[in-house]
Amino acid sequence: MIGLIGILLSLALLIVLAYRGLNVIVLAPIMASIAVIFAGAPILATYTQVFMPAMGNFVVSFFPLFLLGALFGKVMSDSGAALRIAEWVVRRVGGDKAILAVVLACAILTYGGVSLFVVAFAMFPIAAALFREARVPKRLIPGAIALGAFTFTMTALPGTPAIQNAIPNPYFGTDGFAAPGLGIIAGLIMFAGGVGWLTWRSRRAAAAGEGYDDGPLMTTGADSAALTIDLGDDEGPGAAPRGEDGTGTQPEAGGTLTAVRERDLPPLWVAFLPVFVVIGLNLLLLRVVFPMMDTSYLAEERYGATELSMVQGNWGLIVALATAVVLAFVLNWRRLANPKKSFNSGTTASFLPIMNTASEVGYGAVIASLAGFVLVRDAIMGSSDNPVVSTAIAVSVLAGITGSASGGMGIALEALGQDFQSMAASAGIDMELMHRVTTLASGGMDALPHNGAVITLLAICGLTHKQSYKDVGMVAVVIPVVALAVVVALGSAFGAF
Repeated sequence: MIGLIGILLSLALLIVLAYRGLNVIVLAPIMASIAVIFAGAPILATYTQVFMPAMGNFVVSFFPLFLLGALFGKVMSDSGAALRIAEWVVRRVGGDKAILAVVLACAILTYGGVSLFVVAFAMFPIAAALFREARVPKRLIPGAIALGAFTFTMTALPGTPAIQNAIPNPYFGTDGFAAPGLGIIAGLIMFAGGVGWLTWRSRRAAAAGEGYDDGPLMTTGADSAALTIDLGDDEGPGAAPRGEDGTGTQPEAGGTLTAVRERDLPPLWVAFLPVFVVIGLNLLLLRVVFPMMDTSYLAEERYGATELSMVQGNWGLIVALATAVVLAFVLNWRRLANPKKSFNSGTTASFLPIMNTASEVGYGAVIASLAGFVLVRDAIMGSSDNPVVSTAIAVSVLAGITGSASGGMGIALEALGQDFQSMAASAGIDMELMHRVTTLASGGMDALPHNGAVITLLAICGLTHKQSYKDVGMVAVVIPVVALAVVVALGSAFGAF
């Protein structure tokens, strides 16, 4: 019982201190040490023989994905390709449908491999201009961006290059296209439910006479990043302006969406081609190329004594992202103000995210090694005879506790992944269903108020939790949990499809 108290205390401190901004890389091993002390286990041995190997194994497995993803996001942002895609979507959908335009633009960018943080920074100025023109309350912008960037493109759509869709691969021998039918159903629930909610909220605000920024607590600093864009011909001008600080300029009086450009954006095909390569090449490799290859050498010890199914998920993403990065650099070389800086900045931007997640995985490995964790494991495993339900509960709870989709999933799979796999195999459950449920479960409860992406998004938009979290919580927590429940029910009844 004392060991269990130590585990709960360390988890509580991890939540509170991470929410207050302490770095998880250092915080996680310290909090793990508290649980170790309560359990009476040796601290140094646990740190060097349990924590560090688990942390290192995660880095070894997923560093290429973090690195290439960060590089891709950087070149798409610096070249203006991300803005070009966003502008095109806005023109096609129409400025009068501001919410739908923002959601779709964010979805295309994140599904194409652009980091959700890059998307948030790139989309806010566009969203501010659209919402101002359409007289949609500014407080709904975080919900629209979160819906497009943090939900169905992160966990549901088959083939999404998000790290949350890659982490289950080595645990279940699957790839990012696992259970595509169930993923699409979940994605449609999130998309339709989220857009429906935000539209309803917008109409209620309009009926009450609320405009873009009528809220009494509305901050004004972030509005300096708003911009004016052109809703005319999709091949014409219309880029986000860049002020001296690089953040943009204030819209013209009245919010008219007029073209203001200080640099050329790439042609539409140049902007979209790397995005198509990420998804298309990954699918081609997984379904055609890799199965045709002779990979018998993987059984050798020097290659990890494994098999193709355990590594092909990561292989496909590595090749697809690497190709997209090279292609994006080649096509946009002259548009990059400083290609060397973009390359170096993208590289260094990958370090903190992977180390944060890896440190949380190390924390999970320590907790799983303690005697008190038996009670936690038995409670989770005893929550249902259905391993699909148990997996959904475990990943959801840990993602909510840590405020991190990848972190919560990493902890759950590090601690219970083998148990989940064994239970599913014994019950004859398809590992593709386990993969999709695990991924979906990571993307619901993670977006509670202490989630780092939520906090960053609100800061970008210059809004508070009080003003905007109700809508973020509905589209990024409540509706994704409903989608997860539907997939669990369908998967339990009909299997993976």
